[in-house]
Amino acid sequence: MSEIVTRFAPSPTGYLHVGGARTAIFSWLLARSQGGKFLLRIEDTDRERSTPEATRAILDGMAWLGLEHDGELVYQSERGHIHNAAVDAMLEAGTAYWCECTPEEVEAMREKARAEGRKPKYDGRCRERGLGPGPGRVVRLKAPLDGVTSYDDMVKGPISVANEEMDDLILRRSDGSPTYNLAVVVDDSDMGVTHVLRGEDHISNTPRQIQIYRALGISAPRFGHVPMILGPDKKKLSKRHGATSVVEYDAQGILPEAMLNYLARLGWSHGDQEIFSREELIRCFSIENLGTSAAVFDMDKLLWLNSHYIKESSPERLADLLPRHFEALSLPVPEREALLRVIPHYQPRAKTLVEFVRNSAFFFVADDALIYDQAAVAKFLTPEARERLAQMRGMLAALPDFGEETVERALGEYVASSGASFKVIAQPLRVAVTGSTQSPGLHQTLAALGREKTLARLDRALKL
Repeated sequence: MSEIVTRFAPSPTGYLHVGGARTAIFSWLLARSQGGKFLLRIEDTDRERSTPEATRAILDGMAWLGLEHDGELVYQSERGHIHNAAVDAMLEAGTAYWCECTPEEVEAMREKARAEGRKPKYDGRCRERGLGPGPGRVVRLKAPLDGVTSYDDMVKGPISVANEEMDDLILRRSDGSPTYNLAVVVDDSDMGVTHVLRGEDHISNTPRQIQIYRALGISAPRFGHVPMILGPDKKKLSKRHGATSVVEYDAQGILPEAMLNYLARLGWSHGDQEIFSREELIRCFSIENLGTSAAVFDMDKLLWLNSHYIKESSPERLADLLPRHFEALSLPVPEREALLRVIPHYQPRAKTLVEFVRNSAFFFVADDALIYDQAAVAKFLTPEARERLAQMRGMLAALPDFGEETVERALGEYVASSGASFKVIAQPLRVAVTGSTQSPGLHQTLAALGREKTLARLDRALKL
């Protein structure tokens, strides 16, 4: 079997959204699982809507997901002369022709066909006129008039379309620019693409593109169309379902391996396995296991996977990733050593890096900037509790060291000697040093804060 070559060909008219990213992942996995090549082409021929910023966002999204491509990055806009050379070859071979019908005339043909209960399409009146180039003229494909155009879709199985359902589509516009369907065929052929995986919104283009391949006398690649991704309401995934650009998920504190794992599993399966490393995805991926029905985007499932990967990450890696999230929330960026002390206490409980930052921020703010939950203060910092806090302050100040074991032993001894339950002791102390009733284990929290910050916060709480 010859080498498999796949491609991802986004239009830079917006960011890399979840649906496009998943298509890219499937194409990348198909190539990598077979030891083939994965190519990247930017389809930037829509000059009004294509922007360098969108191209950069697509490339950033691909890099974030780790979808490295082979060979040079191809820009479709730089290949217009190659596309037009293909159109000229089709004119020479008689598989394309010049047409002088105006858009208004073509629309009138379609309206007439609708009124007569026929398929609304161009009626081919210039097909045999032998026209040459001229102002306002386009070039059309001389498509077969009868029979069917068939292909075996890698995902959906055999698909056939009656040729009478299709019209002679335009290959070159009146301004000399090639159309999408023509450019895609020429580019895929030139790049040696053997397998095209794309969204099912392209199904209607495929028979037309196959006709262009045949008119050019070149073999078509294998096509596969993956179903759409729906929101929880079973409607097309959109902004209202939350962020749909992969770089937005990065900003929300989702790890790239969680997003890669989640999107790969969204419409593909390998038994009941849910968690896959990159290497496992490559080893296990097969076209046969792609789903044929639409997948529903489930944010809770993504967060579950993300929490798994946060737990599995090294504290050193998280210490590299977290500072920009502190900056994004306008919080002071902790010193690395302080961050490394706190990270192990939040790895088991954080669903995102942003949640990690929000919940751990109290460790790193200046002692006089700590914000207190007033309801917690009113409930737990009672006169009786303040008396105990003063006693515990003296006890903590006198400890030989401030390690977790030493602090835990001292708290246990204080509870035993006071005759009160640990809960009665713990919550006032927790509110005093964290500002709220939520934190990791109390001895862990105090040890991570350190003696100096713990005592300073107790002093401040006692004055509240």
